Amino acid sequence: MRFQGLDPRTRFARWGLVAIAVGIVIGATAPTALRGAAEVVGSGGGSASWYMERLAGLLAYLALTGSVVYGLLLSTKLLDAIAHRPISFTLHQDLAAVGLGLAGIHGALLGLDRTIHFSLTSLIVPFASPYEPLWVGVGQLAFYLTAAVVASFYARRRIGQRSWRLLHYATFLAFAGVTVHGIAAGTDSGTAWAWWMYVLSTMAVVFLFTYRVWMAVAPRVGGTGDRPDRRVPARPTSIGPRAEIAARPSRRAA
Repeated sequence: MRFQGLDPRTRFARWGLVAIAVGIVIGATAPTALRGAAEVVGSGGGSASWYMERLAGLLAYLALTGSVVYGLLLSTKLLDAIAHRPISFTLHQDLAAVGLGLAGIHGALLGLDRTIHFSLTSLIVPFASPYEPLWVGVGQLAFYLTAAVVASFYARRRIGQRSWRLLHYATFLAFAGVTVHGIAAGTDSGTAWAWWMYVLSTMAVVFLFTYRVWMAVAPRVGGTGDRPDRRVPARPTSIGPRAEIAARPSRRAA
């Protein structure tokens, strides 16, 4: 079954529901956003890079999580019923590229932060950070792993399908690294919304990964794998020509 699109007669209702949802989100977040903007203006803009750095980091994490979840949904073929596979694969690739770009912006903005001085070396070399060197270093390694995975999308034909799949497993290490980096080194990890963001993202990835492994292992354990049926086909029961002649009734006259 393929997704054929939504009924055009419901477009006004759909747009109305979207407008209501956007209104609820704006109404719930606008006061906090305005207070944050007032704090930035009141501080003379000195903490603007800090806010932008945190925002870029959180968006990068969500984009990377979305890419991992989308990739697992592709591998389990759960999306095939509602979307074409080439389109789904493109979205999976684009989410990874967007997450990598936002992570790069997140790291670059650290160099503009006047609270803690980050040199070019500390931004590039893992575990050389003046702030939480271990956990920042884990995030830097995860960034390089993500860069390798994103680059593999464009070199897929050259490195081959098998090498591309093996390299793709590094995505799970990168996701684990950025999750640990965000919880241990992020300044927002102590808030309830950030904690639940990390918990729900991890639960989604672990659940889909476990389901994917179960899909691959269960047929082999049960003995009903995808191997072709090698049973010898039964021989036809047709009789040979001699037997057929012998079986014909005699035409001699009585």
